[in-house]
Amino acid sequence: MKESQRYLQGNTGSWELVVGLEVHAQVISDAKLFSGAATAFGAPPNTQVSLVDAAMPGMLPVINRQCIYQVVRTGLALGAEINLESVFDRKNYFYPDLPQGYQISQYAKPIVGKGEIIVDLEDGTSRRIAITRIHLEQDAGKSLHDQHPTKTFVDLNRSGVALMEIVSEPDMRSAEEAGAYVRKLRSILRHIKTCDGNMDQGSMRCDVNVSVCRPGEPYGTRCEIKNLNSVRFVMSAIECESARQIEIIEDGGRVVQETRLFDPDRVETRPMRSKEEAHDYRYFPDPDLLPVRLEAEWVAQLKAELPELPNEKIARFVQQYGLAPADAGVLVAEPDRADFFESLAEGRDPKHAANWVIGELLGKLNKTGVELSAAKISAIQLGELIDLIHDDKISGRIAKQVFDEMFETGKDAVRIVEERGLTQVSDEGELDKHIDEILNSNSDKVAEYKAGKDKLFGFFVGQVMKATNGKANPKLVNRLLRGRLSN
Repeated sequence: MKESQRYLQGNTGSWELVVGLEVHAQVISDAKLFSGAATAFGAPPNTQVSLVDAAMPGMLPVINRQCIYQVVRTGLALGAEINLESVFDRKNYFYPDLPQGYQISQYAKPIVGKGEIIVDLEDGTSRRIAITRIHLEQDAGKSLHDQHPTKTFVDLNRSGVALMEIVSEPDMRSAEEAGAYVRKLRSILRHIKTCDGNMDQGSMRCDVNVSVCRPGEPYGTRCEIKNLNSVRFVMSAIECESARQIEIIEDGGRVVQETRLFDPDRVETRPMRSKEEAHDYRYFPDPDLLPVRLEAEWVAQLKAELPELPNEKIARFVQQYGLAPADAGVLVAEPDRADFFESLAEGRDPKHAANWVIGELLGKLNKTGVELSAAKISAIQLGELIDLIHDDKISGRIAKQVFDEMFETGKDAVRIVEERGLTQVSDEGELDKHIDEILNSNSDKVAEYKAGKDKLFGFFVGQVMKATNGKANPKLVNRLLRGRLSN
């Protein structure tokens, strides 16, 4: 980030923004952390609850090995330290949707230690964001406040689901950096398939710690904004919370350390509760769970089996396909997007394939709000469309019309071209007839062109394309026109 963009400007001078994130990522596992209850999203309320999840007396937790496997792989993907011995603790607090009255989490001895994420910013620079730790914990249930005018209902389907809490150092200095961090972390988790990253479903949520200080001075008092479920909300919450804190201090007030909520409709944060510290939770080792001990050989095996990570894939796309790093980054951001591109690029010009994915396909997906996995057009179908352009069967302009119909209907390109009679006109005799008519009816412009007004060439090309309803072969039209106009 440029020095001029690093600081926020208040009424009394410059301020430095300090941001740290705690990301809660739901572990991909068919069963919960300490029970065999299912974890599928969208099940009817309270239909995926075991006696352990409901905290029935005498029910004891049993660690799900798959969850340990997933969090270790996540730590390895972030280049983090893996602690061969870790301990589960009880974190004591009361909420209506926390049946036990405490959460089984980790504190002093987490399963994953220090790591880092390298984030790429829009100005072409990169930042290293340090990871403090990743600890494994069980999720709480969900309180439903909109089911009854005077009562709150509780759904325990989520109670006991395994969460990875990925805690960063306060290394971010802008909302942009925080957004890039969340996007990069989500991309890594999706590539290694340890969390689906579906923030709209609550399987990845962010708590953001924000403080401001004068440049070079100690960090200010931080406030935590809870449960942000989109990158846009993360960035917006940081911007409005930092502005709130600057205004308080410049007006002679004092920022109070507290937990706040973000209201996206009013674009403001508001108080939720005073901020707890570690001693408020009265952490102590869970007496029902033994320490988790891992074998170094097993950890080494998991590291060797990790799939290609986003940064590695970006480097390969640049080298193998000759793509610009920025384009490679867009394609690798989501694993299904990268797979789609590689399938499309096989046997074709990779830069042409990348342009179609980034420009047309992603543009249409963003405009319609459709996920790539739900799109009606496949890599095979888009490849057939590109082949029609390459074989001079259709023009690039016609191809975009065909693509729009493919996206809407799922029809193959060849079928659409045949049904609508869009095959490119490459017959020289037919094109010569159109050119004759256009040159004869625009003799004045022909004279101007031959007198040196070269820009009129585009006019003649446009008239031929118009006469053929856009189906004329542009390359052939250009060649024939230049030949005729040079006489």
